[in-house]
Amino acid sequence: MNKEQILTELQFKAIRSSGPGGQHANKVSSKVELSFHIEASAGLIERQKKRVLLKLGNKLSKEGLLILQCDESRSQHKNKELVIKRFLKLIEKSLVVPKARKKSRPTRSSIEKRLKGKKIASLKKQSRGKPDY
Repeated sequence: MNKEQILTELQFKAIRSSGPGGQHANKVSSKVELSFHIEASAGLIERQKKRVLLKLGNKLSKEGLLILQCDESRSQHKNKELVIKRFLKLIEKSLVVPKARKKSRPTRSSIEKRLKGKKIASLKKQSRGKPDY
């Protein structure tokens, strides 16, 4: 993954933030929307693109755009920084390939311990029955 290349491919749009804020919120576009076209990216190799599309499929638009928004701060620049950080974290997380699980067998002592516990529980329940005369 080439971070510098990907950062140049990002597209930003400033929008008016929703919610209360009075006069300031009505005239300032502080909300930032980031869009990134995964399939057209030159910063990701084909294998990485497939992995990202697989992992982030539910977050993509019909056109294959990944769209993230941020309106946490009143500053447009701060929101832009936050959305870029969130984007990079999301891409890096989607590129991580989990380790393959190796099959393992329980140890002999753990099997014996389990069977011993079952035997004790069985005897405990047997002793609760009506006595034989």
